[in-house]
Amino acid sequence: MVVGLRPKLHRYAARMAGSAIEGEDIVQEAVVKALAAHDGGALVERPEQWLFRIAHNAAQDHLRRRQRERSRITEADMTTVEDLSASAEARLAAATSLRSFMRLTPAQRSAVILVDVLGLSLQETCEVTGATLAAVKASLHRGRAELKALAMAPDEATIPKLDPGDERRLRRYIDLFNARDFDGVRALIAEDVQVDVVNRTRLRGKKEASTYFGNYDRMNDWALALGFVEGRPAILIRNPQADNAVRGFMLVDWRSEEVVRIRDFRHVSYCVAEADILFVPGEPA
Repeated sequence: MVVGLRPKLHRYAARMAGSAIEGEDIVQEAVVKALAAHDGGALVERPEQWLFRIAHNAAQDHLRRRQRERSRITEADMTTVEDLSASAEARLAAATSLRSFMRLTPAQRSAVILVDVLGLSLQETCEVTGATLAAVKASLHRGRAELKALAMAPDEATIPKLDPGDERRLRRYIDLFNARDFDGVRALIAEDVQVDVVNRTRLRGKKEASTYFGNYDRMNDWALALGFVEGRPAILIRNPQADNAVRGFMLVDWRSEEVVRIRDFRHVSYCVAEADILFVPGEPA
């Protein structure tokens, strides 16, 4: 059940957080809490609403933590997503950028996402959020009105700039990877490296990480390119067997000239679909 609902949970969490990457963090937190509660004997009468309630609370906690950590940082660097839906309000909500969702209050954001993007009823939305029916209706009405107004505003998105040091390090990593020089790649990896293959496995240390590179060495359905994901420098995973479509991405953290963390989003297609992905100018798109 959790596996089947994960894309919907991510759609909600990503729009609440304004980030496909942070949305995946929220989903992971919610799934861990749900499994712990279930193993602890929690009575679950409505499993889907119960899971969304946990995801809703995890998103609220995440937003509070981020507010404390970024109290002076604006949320103008959020990303754009598209989706399909039936009604005019739902189409507008689904096609609205994550950046625009962050202009709504949390209550408005939650109501619009649950009703217009995910198709929950008003009563189900009350169950998820814990709000009254009157409050949900008011938040939905105001949120829809705000999104319509924002849809008329000009797009202020700008192309991110890549730091020369980041570009040099990432291009070397990409060039070695594409050449299948995995001994060269391993030479860039710190002894205490952490590898998170999102929704699959986590590896700790250089020895365990070797299996990660070995898996790539056995596959032929990838080629790496430099790009941006939600404005962050990233490595895009293209599929040369499908017109070089982007099938995933990697986020790489450095300590000086060593790689200390890799987050690989190859196996979470729903996350890739939500994220705002751009190629670096000059890269093959």
